[in-house]
Amino acid sequence: MKKQNNKYDLEERLLNYTVLILRIVEKLPKTRTGNHIAEKLIHSGTLPYPNYCEAQAAELKNDFILKMSICLKELIETKRWLKLIERAHLLNSNDTDLKDGLIETEELIKIF
Repeated sequence: MKKQNNKYDLEERLLNYTVLILRIVEKLPKTRTGNHIAEKLIHSGTLPYPNYCEAQAAELKNDFILKMSICLKELIETKRWLKLIERAHLLNSNDTDLKDGLIETEELIKIF
């Protein structure tokens, strides 16, 4: 019997989260509003992944804390952009990526 690896992999989860954010961005309308929010969401929604990776290689405790703090800050900002997308009805209310994005963002905020 093959032994299962149940190790929790936050790096992999953040990579999947980044892909989810990119899918949401691609669905936004190609309007001034949609383009503005897309730019902001790309920025905040993709930064947690590389910052977490950098934190893993931190040589000093303070550098680790800084990178992890950036992850949290960007996740909080991403949550606000996703809520705005939802409130402004920029995507279909049944869009599963948007719903999944809101749920995953909230869970990641709790982790960080």
